[in-house]
Amino acid sequence: MPYRSAAQAFLHGVRTLMPLTPGVIPFGLVTGVLAVGMGLSPATAMGMTLIFYSGSAQLVALQLMQTGVLPVAIVVTALIINLRFTMYSASLAPHLHHLPRRWTWPVSYMLSDQSYALSTLKFASGELTGPFAHWYYAGTAFAMWLVWQLSVLGGVLLGAGIPERWSLGFAIPLSFLALLVPGLRNVPTLAAATVGGLIAVLAVSLPYNLGLVLASVGGIIAGLIAEGVRKPAGQTLRTQETEGEAP
Repeated sequence: MPYRSAAQAFLHGVRTLMPLTPGVIPFGLVTGVLAVGMGLSPATAMGMTLIFYSGSAQLVALQLMQTGVLPVAIVVTALIINLRFTMYSASLAPHLHHLPRRWTWPVSYMLSDQSYALSTLKFASGELTGPFAHWYYAGTAFAMWLVWQLSVLGGVLLGAGIPERWSLGFAIPLSFLALLVPGLRNVPTLAAATVGGLIAVLAVSLPYNLGLVLASVGGIIAGLIAEGVRKPAGQTLRTQETEGEAP
């Protein structure tokens, strides 16, 4: 059902994103704590967070900085980790390409795993229609961006005051599981998730998080193959049914 106004679509996006924040806040806190633990000033840590806006890339970059890796290697690593956003953008482009640049630039910057997953599910199901559909995505993207910035700021301010026994890192995979399960709606998505997950586990020891890139590519290929197998089978079944109805 189309939204009646931009405000309604935006607020719906914000409300939809909120249940995912318990898995995001610990991630941000850990990132902020690590930044100040390395000796970065609060201003530098938050400036990095604003420029990066990618939790996984920022966390890895901080770890590489801590070990004295060359800056060019840090930049290349961050780019490799963020290659998935290229696939996200390609997936969302058919739904958002008509927007002017004053829209596409900020929403591209605020693209995240969570906002992409929530929006693409609704676009794929046909729930997001009408002139205000993109405001739903904007609501999820802005809410996610704000929660992340505030979470990292909290970690920066608290510093080493967060006890390790809280095991905040455990909440991170749980938040992604909450995004994954609703998307398993058919055989291609199940194949993509299964193959991608297996590759990620087997390639976890690869440097620069290359396992994540390989898992993404492998999952896409598996999904496309499963989709290609399913379509001919469905077409054959419809052809047989049509021939059976012929006089």
